[in-house]
Amino acid sequence: MTAIQPWAFAVLILGGYLLGSIPFGVIATRLGGIGDIRQVGSGNIGATNVLRTGRRDLAAITLIGDGAKGAAAVGLAWLALGRLHPDAAPLLGALAGGAAFVGHLFPVWLRFRGGKGVATFLGVLLAAAWPVGLLCCATWLVMAKLGRISSLAALTAAALSPLYAFLLHRPAPTVALAAVLAALIFVRHHENIRRLINGTEPRIGAGKAKAA
Repeated sequence: MTAIQPWAFAVLILGGYLLGSIPFGVIATRLGGIGDIRQVGSGNIGATNVLRTGRRDLAAITLIGDGAKGAAAVGLAWLALGRLHPDAAPLLGALAGGAAFVGHLFPVWLRFRGGKGVATFLGVLLAAAWPVGLLCCATWLVMAKLGRISSLAALTAAALSPLYAFLLHRPAPTVALAAVLAALIFVRHHENIRRLINGTEPRIGAGKAKAA
């Protein structure tokens, strides 16, 4: 079996990044007549901020789109190279999924000012290691139900993801992927963490903004 060429890795990473850069929140709200979601609520392009417009349909589209692009990046990596190099499939998925996640955080189309990556994080893990992804989704749902704080649910799911991957004996690239994505989610949520400590973080469904 031939080795994977360096240019193939470069194409894989670039393709994942460009796929992850698609700003579904911006696209959905503009097509839905809301305007620029970056001028609403927290200014974030993710589903949680879209929900603040009161448009659950647009929030669902954003959530599904942001998750699907992460999953698609991993899936395309497997289709393009993973089938030919099964031993390298975890690494290929980690590279493509990680690139898609970075693309969401720093999209070239929005001058590198993107979202916080929770939906894309879940999509990547569901495709790279579905048991880990399902556990993270379940963790988010349970924490959101109990605490009614989206950021706390996301941070908890992210923090536990490397542990889930390790306990489920996922390959080292998958464990590393979960750890890196979790660290980036914590960095992107630094303002939320500050509000959580101060007790000022808004709860899910509170303070919905009217559509522009």
